Amino acid sequence: MAGGSFGPTGVAKERAEQYQGKVTSYVIIACLVAAIGGSIFGYDIGISGGVTSMDEFLDQFFHTVYEKKKHAHESNYCKYDNQGLAAFTSSLYLAGLVSTLAASPITRNYGRRASIVCGGVSFLIGAALNAGAVNLAMLLAGRILLGVGIGFGNQAVPLYLSEVAPTHLRGGLNMMFQLATTLGIFTANMVNYGTQQLKPWGWRLSLGLAAFPAFLMTLGGIFLPETPNSLVERGLTDRGRQVLERLRGTKNVDAELQDMVDASELANSIKHPFRNILQKQHRPQLVMAICLPMFQILTGINSILFYAPVLFQTMGFGGNASLYSSALTGAVLVLSTLISIALVDKLGRRALLISGGVQMIICQAIVSVILGVKFGDNQELSKGYSIVVVIFICLFVVAFGWSWGPLGWTIPSEIFPLETRSAGQSITVAVNLLFTFFIAQAFLSMLCAFKFGIFLFFAGWVLVMTIFVYFLLPETKGVPIEEMTLLWKKHWFWKKVLPATNHKDESNNNSSI
Repeated sequence: MAGGSFGPTGVAKERAEQYQGKVTSYVIIACLVAAIGGSIFGYDIGISGGVTSMDEFLDQFFHTVYEKKKHAHESNYCKYDNQGLAAFTSSLYLAGLVSTLAASPITRNYGRRASIVCGGVSFLIGAALNAGAVNLAMLLAGRILLGVGIGFGNQAVPLYLSEVAPTHLRGGLNMMFQLATTLGIFTANMVNYGTQQLKPWGWRLSLGLAAFPAFLMTLGGIFLPETPNSLVERGLTDRGRQVLERLRGTKNVDAELQDMVDASELANSIKHPFRNILQKQHRPQLVMAICLPMFQILTGINSILFYAPVLFQTMGFGGNASLYSSALTGAVLVLSTLISIALVDKLGRRALLISGGVQMIICQAIVSVILGVKFGDNQELSKGYSIVVVIFICLFVVAFGWSWGPLGWTIPSEIFPLETRSAGQSITVAVNLLFTFFIAQAFLSMLCAFKFGIFLFFAGWVLVMTIFVYFLLPETKGVPIEEMTLLWKKHWFWKKVLPATNHKDESNNNSSI
């Protein structure tokens, strides 16, 4: 398997060549329903920024910000700098960080569906509390329960999609999670655009409608089949075979099932997966589980998606124009994710990540220069420059949407062996939510301090992560999920890091091939 112009990669394939099956309607339906879990994450990202720019919401819960917003002499970049307002957005992600670690043993011991249901129920309750909030404590309690729902959903749904999808389409089908996320963001932006006219209770409708995707996610968790990998891991091999035959549309699933059985034998011998994941033989996967979600957030995308209406108002757009512009970025994100779904299993992961990184750097640099030269305190951008800023922000979102957006979730969910897969996914989600929390909490203050330099700050990180991918991330396209361990032994760098082969490693390899 060639890495193309982005560097040589390869892996020895064993039983993968014997895998049989086709893309069945059963697979498509299962992936579509499961991916709805991503929509609750996206809806909250999109809804938060719109709600925090609505005067009625600010007046009731953050009156200081409401008063500061009206003062024309305040710095354009510092209108919304308030830690309480930032806590409204960021508290959800801190709760999600803690809950995803609790979700790992549930996902492993009771199946992926159990975590999906837990996440859906928690999100339903949180949405109800937010919609009916009468004070800040009630509002934050609802946000925390939303965070628990996101922690469970983000832990289980990508795993579910990776394990259900056939190898040759795993990238595209796994990206259904990101597609649902982007649709959730776009839907939230459109909801905000409509509810801002419903004074003074429009913000309650915006927050309460989060219950709809949560309800669908809960139903999906109840009625979806469990993944064959999870069933085999829990000793239900016959049921696992039945589900696998339905997913692949053939009785000839012996090779793929045997890979699952071999992997589950080792997985069941591991009593402490979080301790095991720290061992040297899992070092490459652990590094990716930490770095990829960290880099995904350090692109700066969440700053734009969380605070798009706030950001556009800061740059002088009116209330309606700012929400309209943020809805545009949401629509662009959806379309670019569709591009990624179409290309990821053809061009590979590395090509998309590197090309997306280069485009994001260029766009952020141009936006920073325009704001630095043409925008200052008590100034508004001219109509022409405002259009240029929106265009380049959209181009930045396009690049993220086909690269780091979906692949920041897809790659970590597919690289871990079964014995550490749920723990690895928990680490991925926890790191993602930790950095999401940091950025959500700090962005308004960073915008006030860095001003236009905030875009250069994120562009520097995109440069670092693009170099990281070029040198350290092997191509995972077309590699069966249970044979991924072999990939690292072929990589020019990671083969030097991995321990020398001994009887323990051979046993580990046998469980993965």
